[in-house]
Amino acid sequence: MMTRRITQLLIGLAMYGISLAMFIRAGLGLDPWDVFHQGLAVKTGFSIGVVVIAVSFLVLLLWIPLRQMPGVGTIANAVLVGLFADLGLWLIPEFSHLGGQIAMLAGAVILNGIASACYIGARLGPGARDGLMTGLVRRTGWSVRLVRTGIEVVVLAVGILLGGSVGVATVVYALAIGPIVQVLLPKFMVPERAKATAPTETVEAATAA
Repeated sequence: MMTRRITQLLIGLAMYGISLAMFIRAGLGLDPWDVFHQGLAVKTGFSIGVVVIAVSFLVLLLWIPLRQMPGVGTIANAVLVGLFADLGLWLIPEFSHLGGQIAMLAGAVILNGIASACYIGARLGPGARDGLMTGLVRRTGWSVRLVRTGIEVVVLAVGILLGGSVGVATVVYALAIGPIVQVLLPKFMVPERAKATAPTETVEAATAA
């Protein structure tokens, strides 16, 4: 069972990083956190993969006052998504025509949904950004929707100011990723040994890295 969980985690994180590269190559906008990552990359000159890794570990520092404990999946997430994002950018060419951009965007959304279901379903710890959200929910008593929206509005606004890319993909991602993960998560959820746990509690944490 553990072999399956680790394998599923690693495959999911690799696909998540590649999907980020596909979003960038589509050139139609990014999700809020990646608008922020891209903006930082623009300003610092570092690759987006390096920025994703750095931000992940900075966000993990915010877990300390929230008394969140990382799992092996948390650390793997912090490192591998950025590495595979840079690998994907090296492998995937840019598209200059709208048809190719739309196809790339559609593939990115679908792959991201599969990747999210894989790594969440492995049950080896949330990503740094998801853990920040759930930790704030637990400590404040606010709703998941309120906390998640608040965090994403802040990072999106900062990302725009830094020069990150916002576009139709930002809206498509926001509308599509939740339903896709909700459908796929039961297929990838590794059951607990003692009892099966309903996957709905983790669906809210679907967009992460």
